[in-house]
Amino acid sequence: MGQTVNAEPSHGIAMYGDPALPADFTALPYANPDAPKGGRIVTGNTGGFDSLNPFVRKGTPPWQLRHLTHESLMGRNWDEPFSLYGLLAETIETSPDRDWVAFTLRPEARFSDGTPVTVEDVIWSYETLGTIGHPRYLGLWSKIDRIEATGPRTVRFTFNTPDRELALIVGLRPILQKAQWQDRSFADATLSDIPLGSAPYVISHFDPGRQVTLTRNPDYWGRDLPLRRGTANFDEIRIDFYGDGDVMFEAFKAGAISYYREFNAESWASNYNFPAITSGRMTKSEIPHAKPSGITGLAMNTRRAPFDDIRVRDALIHAFNFEFIADTLIGGRQPRISSYFSGSYLAMHDGPASAEVAARLAPYAGTLPRDVLDDYDLPASDGSSRNRKNMRRAMQLMSAAGYEVKDGIMTAPDGTPLTFDILLRQGDTQNKAIVDLYRKSLEKLGVFVTITTVDSAQYTQRIAEFDFDMTDTRRALSLSPGNEQALYWGSAAADQPGSRNLMGIRSPAIDALVTQLTASTRSEDFRAAAQALDRALTTGRYVIPIWSFAVGRIAHDANLHYPDTLPLYGDGVEWLPGVWWHEAP
Repeated sequence: MGQTVNAEPSHGIAMYGDPALPADFTALPYANPDAPKGGRIVTGNTGGFDSLNPFVRKGTPPWQLRHLTHESLMGRNWDEPFSLYGLLAETIETSPDRDWVAFTLRPEARFSDGTPVTVEDVIWSYETLGTIGHPRYLGLWSKIDRIEATGPRTVRFTFNTPDRELALIVGLRPILQKAQWQDRSFADATLSDIPLGSAPYVISHFDPGRQVTLTRNPDYWGRDLPLRRGTANFDEIRIDFYGDGDVMFEAFKAGAISYYREFNAESWASNYNFPAITSGRMTKSEIPHAKPSGITGLAMNTRRAPFDDIRVRDALIHAFNFEFIADTLIGGRQPRISSYFSGSYLAMHDGPASAEVAARLAPYAGTLPRDVLDDYDLPASDGSSRNRKNMRRAMQLMSAAGYEVKDGIMTAPDGTPLTFDILLRQGDTQNKAIVDLYRKSLEKLGVFVTITTVDSAQYTQRIAEFDFDMTDTRRALSLSPGNEQALYWGSAAADQPGSRNLMGIRSPAIDALVTQLTASTRSEDFRAAAQALDRALTTGRYVIPIWSFAVGRIAHDANLHYPDTLPLYGDGVEWLPGVWWHEAP
């Protein structure tokens, strides 16, 4: 597509309409620009790490590094569905149909070693990440026709695909220093090959597999930017690693770590009466949000039998006695996830699909579940351990798929027993408790499963190679779903090692609906496409959903504080520790 004239440089860009913050904004609405600097915050991860490079497939790095050590051309305001403002770039310019986008770098932008961030660094970063980087970066690269320097500080991207979101996606890729990697392998970096970034924090120390310390760069170039005022307030962030969640929680109770995210509402209500809380040295905070539920539960690998049969997947969902499991483990305090975008305006409606949604699904009726247009709900039990109605339905579905019970064992048409393995990460006590209860229900169907727990490195490797039958999954979703949806459940990602399409979904309808999301120019069309996608995913029976996390629950040192104004997206990593600060009474 050719260039569209009369584009104007701007301080920001929104997926739809105009960005909410004006050009002269002074700070993010959920940041305290007068927050004091200083102090240290210690957080905990389970498992270990064998890499400090979060941009390649090799190794398992601490997940926080991407957010703490590296920056992109633009930065997000987490109080809007999807709007970006200048970070390394001072302006963004794009055509009305967004077939190209250009960025002008800030002259003061610097890497942590003091060298300037240049257009050459930007071009090299996109080319490198797009060809030998982590699979999450490969999709964007395939949609870029060319990158070119159009001035000493200006770089322009031209796209080969009509996709209005690309102008924003390009602005969020990490920028690395080209010179650092001239004489060493980026893809095969060793643990000591720490990528240089431009963000407020640098890695100052690490103990392999056990601890990483990040120190705030006193010469950080962007400390006075509107996006950065009131952020990066701690002098030091330390990440300690623990064998499992129980050990990490005990470390928090003892004061070894500064905060702990609680994902179990029953535990939140009953397990926080230890001395540090009752004395006031630590406190509890609940942080609401307005984002979709996302999907959390047990993912079924449709690349393998028997999960390639939707009737079997449906049976396994019916056998999952959610009401009993939730009452046993969390006191029934958290509602079940009812769809991928539940809890938001993007969620599928109760009842049959609306005319707008049905029109988007109709062309793919032959490839979708028959009830995609109906009033679909997840099966519910009476809360007892028997779950008789749903177990009867599960048995009917298995029979329709050609299975029968022989001598108490569910048997496939070829005479082999139906059995499978559930893969979990070592130390994942909550999911272990869930699958222990689920396994007992499956045994009533004559399905006998094994549960395999492996360390973090083995788990990451097996997930990357799709070497599992069933495993836990948690996929957060935003209020502005777009290209990332193709990474999560697009056909092209189904067999791409390391992709996030754990279930191996291959659906022409889902592929088309993701394209409709990114091609929409009106919010009404975008919403209808999202609701149609929600229906296709939910009725596809790819995941056995568990409970939602509508409120963030964080117990923390009482000397840690956050602003009164909370962002739309709640307690993400760029909020904690991003805008928190340390201040003693």
